[in-house]
Amino acid sequence: MTAVRSPRRMARLAARLRRQGTRVGVVPTMGALHEGHLSLIRAAVRQCDVVIVTIFVNPLQFGPAEDFARYPRPLARDLRACRRAGAHVVFAPSVKALYPERFQTRIDPGPLARRWEGNSRPGHFSGVATVVAKLFGLAQPTDAYFGQKDYQQTLIVRRLIEDLDIPVRIHVLPTVREPDGLAMSSRNHDLSADARRQARVLSGALRAARARIRAGARVSGPVVAEMRRLIGAQPAARIDYAVVVDAKTLLPLARLRGRVAILLAVRVGRTRLIDNLLVDVP
Repeated sequence: MTAVRSPRRMARLAARLRRQGTRVGVVPTMGALHEGHLSLIRAAVRQCDVVIVTIFVNPLQFGPAEDFARYPRPLARDLRACRRAGAHVVFAPSVKALYPERFQTRIDPGPLARRWEGNSRPGHFSGVATVVAKLFGLAQPTDAYFGQKDYQQTLIVRRLIEDLDIPVRIHVLPTVREPDGLAMSSRNHDLSADARRQARVLSGALRAARARIRAGARVSGPVVAEMRRLIGAQPAARIDYAVVVDAKTLLPLARLRGRVAILLAVRVGRTRLIDNLLVDVP
């Protein structure tokens, strides 16, 4: 496995792979890798000739009150995990290398990025779109792998690729969960033991909402009310949003039809967690 720090070196390597007709898969991450990331790497290894994992804690997607400085950066451990999962290249540039002193371009991903996570974290998806465009430009992948846990992000990346005619196939893999249902996240390590126990309510509320829909609920109000009731029973949990939306547009639905996305953002103690489920309304 090759570790690359220089964007220029990454671009040269990518150009050589392109000339050879290599199928290149990229797995963009911010490091602090867990089984969710590793499942993406292994899927890419099964489908591609060369797999590039990017590790970069992107300052553009953190707000002024967020935890950029505290975000974990266990690079040596991440490199070992990438090697065991079968990655061929890890691209881990510094902030200064990827955003040199005169860097000033930002991508506006449009209305899709201003709902839910975008409303709670202004500028977040502009930072995501900008760094993804840069990483795709440097790594030149044929395929890219993302997890469903960041569902809104996957829609924005798809829109970015379509709007800018970027020749990359997107693969979205199911959320990987702990045995008790909690979606795997690097932020889970910030939970106290009590908050960790209470955080199980997110997946429980999502499953309860899905069960109501499958049982015949066709109006979103009672479904959302049930989620809020379950989450509200946990003293450390504070809801940012709990909604049922159209899975393509992310617009809220009064009447449920087609494929819907159930989205949650909940702060448990000091840690903000997101999760979701997709449901095809019978």
